[in-house]
Amino acid sequence: MKYTILDSIKSADNAAFSRAGEAGTNLANGLIAEASLRVHERRSRGRGSAMNPTGRFEAFTRTEIDDGWQTIDELPPFKTEVTVERARTIITKNTSPDISFDKSINPYRGCEHGCVYCFARPTHAYQGLSAGLDFESKLFAKPDAAKLLEREITRPGYKVKPIAIGTNTDPYQPIERDWLIMRSILEVLEKYNHPVGIVTKSALVTRDIDILARMAKKGLAKVALSITTLDRTLARTMEPRCSTPSKRLEAIKQLTDAGIPTSVMVAPIIPGLNDYELERILDSAFAAGAREAGYVLLRLPLEVAPVFKEWLLRHYPERYRHVMSLIRSMRGGKDYDADWRKRMRGTGPYAWQISRRVEMTCKRLGMNTNRLKLNADLFINPKPDQEQLELL
Repeated sequence: MKYTILDSIKSADNAAFSRAGEAGTNLANGLIAEASLRVHERRSRGRGSAMNPTGRFEAFTRTEIDDGWQTIDELPPFKTEVTVERARTIITKNTSPDISFDKSINPYRGCEHGCVYCFARPTHAYQGLSAGLDFESKLFAKPDAAKLLEREITRPGYKVKPIAIGTNTDPYQPIERDWLIMRSILEVLEKYNHPVGIVTKSALVTRDIDILARMAKKGLAKVALSITTLDRTLARTMEPRCSTPSKRLEAIKQLTDAGIPTSVMVAPIIPGLNDYELERILDSAFAAGAREAGYVLLRLPLEVAPVFKEWLLRHYPERYRHVMSLIRSMRGGKDYDADWRKRMRGTGPYAWQISRRVEMTCKRLGMNTNRLKLNADLFINPKPDQEQLELL
């Protein structure tokens, strides 16, 4: 991301805080418009971000400027494009001490859900693309994922530990309906009795109840539905192509009824925007069948901060100062603190209050009393003759 864009958003942020009320946010939105940061509404309709800033590793910046010929109006809307990625490996290893898993799989790069707060947005810069609209519309699929997975877990010396899926981009985003990569991965995991934990914001996960139910009977699978808000209007603007909140609650019920251990993630909690819903979300998820719960505070690393700020100024300008002030109160005065001891939960009185509210609500409901540990003892090692054939 280029400094010109950073400077423009920083100027808009300063303007929002320089004057009280509507005057400050009007000035901030005016500065963003003057810098031509926003893509025309017709082109970005149905997406989370309204910006498409140049990737931070690129040598040149790009911007839309009307040269007087009204050619901008002729530019097409951002449509979802999927590129095949021929990956060499599929299991990603993690060493972060604040994350409970050390192996994960990402069937896709980018995510059509378009969650404006998504912490994975900056990863698109490694593809030479933008963390804004490119992240939501220029996607990469790994159709060889299942084949690669089988090859990796059947290698001699492979150590079995639960694999997490959905920790970066959603494996059940809309394009999964056609590509079926996630389902093929589950078929391999079931074949070898390999434990898996899934996180998603999509009700599409219920499509795979047949596989997940069989695995769950052996203690091999669990699913977490991420619910950010129960407000349809807020959800529509903040995470435009996710399943509706009611559909996610319905998915929890269907999964639970099928015997699949299901939990709820209130993520992210955005102070001053959705934090008032915390207890209601947990209550609703518990009623649907969830027996475990967790939460993550809003994270704004790298390009996520300007994308989120622009969105907030566009949709909820009257809350901008309040939301950003609360965020900074939990991040040591900054938009984000990447310290692994602080990045998920934040610090300070407001962060402590959120933590206590989650703890007290879960205690009242009886959630998190027995956290499920997935079974890694049933893994089927490849037979010696299979290993020999692989060498030929």
